[in-house]
Amino acid sequence: MTETYVGSIDQGTTGTRFMLFDHDGAVVANAYERHEQLYPEPGWVEHDPRELWENTKAVVGRGLAESGVEPGQLAALGVANQRETTVVWDEETGQPVYNALVWQDRRTTDRVEELEAAGKAELIREKTGLECDAYFSATKVEWVLDNADPVRVERFRPQDVRDRAEAGELLLGTVDSWLLYKLTGNHVTDVSNAARTMLYDIHDLAWDEELLAEFDVPATMLPEVRPSVDERGYGQTDPDGFLGAAVPVTGALGDQQAAMFGQTCFDAGEAKNTYGTGSFYLMNTGDEAVASDHGLLTTVGFQRSGEPVQYALEGSIFATGAAIEWLDDVDLIDSPGETERLAREAESTDGVYVVPAFTGLGAPHWDGRARGTIVGMTRDTRREHIVRATLESIAYQTRDIAAAMEADSGVETTTLRVDGGAVDNSFLCQLLSNVLQRDIVRPRVGETTALGAAYAAGLAVGYWDSLDELREHWRVEQTFEPAFRAAEADRLYDRWTDAVERSLGWAE
Repeated sequence: MTETYVGSIDQGTTGTRFMLFDHDGAVVANAYERHEQLYPEPGWVEHDPRELWENTKAVVGRGLAESGVEPGQLAALGVANQRETTVVWDEETGQPVYNALVWQDRRTTDRVEELEAAGKAELIREKTGLECDAYFSATKVEWVLDNADPVRVERFRPQDVRDRAEAGELLLGTVDSWLLYKLTGNHVTDVSNAARTMLYDIHDLAWDEELLAEFDVPATMLPEVRPSVDERGYGQTDPDGFLGAAVPVTGALGDQQAAMFGQTCFDAGEAKNTYGTGSFYLMNTGDEAVASDHGLLTTVGFQRSGEPVQYALEGSIFATGAAIEWLDDVDLIDSPGETERLAREAESTDGVYVVPAFTGLGAPHWDGRARGTIVGMTRDTRREHIVRATLESIAYQTRDIAAAMEADSGVETTTLRVDGGAVDNSFLCQLLSNVLQRDIVRPRVGETTALGAAYAAGLAVGYWDSLDELREHWRVEQTFEPAFRAAEADRLYDRWTDAVERSLGWAE
């Protein structure tokens, strides 16, 4: 009997990963490819959707080849994606009309401030569970339709981009929709990604006509919204396409919801934090959409076919791994792996605080005009102090979110499950435990985003039978316990809040 596997495509902010998992949830293949980050103007961040697709094909092919697995051995495919990043493309040609506007992009901050001044932020929050912010897709779509240069569009279609959208010629979606369209030919998304667009009512589970009118988005552009674990399936790959086989695509989740699923946070009160380019702390709130009074987002966690939506509270931090990348960019480190050694060389930061607000601050501050700040430097400050302060900023931002999460939910989190590339750094994990005064649990399989998308796809086709079976696969690699006294953690955190105050409202 031929062994079968579940494949997972994890299209993230800095690169695309393909992984294969067996029935035990063990990793069989892991292939990764970075893509170019485009910064055409200060505060603008773009990706080339065509590069994302080419890299997807490349990592799938390489992962299969290196593992010796044939495409026909794939029981199902799942997709996880960088959320909010927005693509508009031509339905007939399948070509994008403009680069993807990345979730970090701040070009629509003025538009967001117009909405806030008009008193529309509360309406948006009530319907979508989201803050009115340039982070989300709605203002990005609006900008593309109003500003995409017709010269950059296929020359045989020189008419205005908005005219083409209203004529039903263009489609829009987050990156999952783009990849699902290229994989299957179907224009679909899952409920967790739809919930991140600022166009979707998370209570009625439908695209909202009032918000579509506000942002002047034609309904014909929108994808069909499906469950995250979709027994009916999003479609299948073309047997004459790059895979050479008809493989069902049955799972899709925004990357942070996928990580929550991969961390087996299936019950209300269970929480995880993923440390990638940004950092995203999610707590499952069950079938109740808990409104936040402390700057968090109310969002969709996941949905299984035929079952109610599971909601989550979320704290979104824009720069964690990106802060470590900045250290590399300015030559304070030679590689991300060097941060642990340098941080250990400094017993403290000597009062230095780094606030990595490179693209504004997310939860709980929501200040799109905050900017990166270093305070407390003296003539004795060395690079190891700045490196350590940068790592500490990740812990302090997490504590910001943890405090808001407990205030909103009434649930005190004693253990936090963590994942993402940054938590390979054990010094950082210990910092998190010290600053939060919580146990930090690092799982054996660190790529929980890819794992969650695979779990979703596999459940849909019966590769795995139940959530309980998935729980049995989850294994702890290491637990970190607080080594600071609570009073010391509080003292350091209080000065962090002072540093944050100095970063707010800087950009004009």
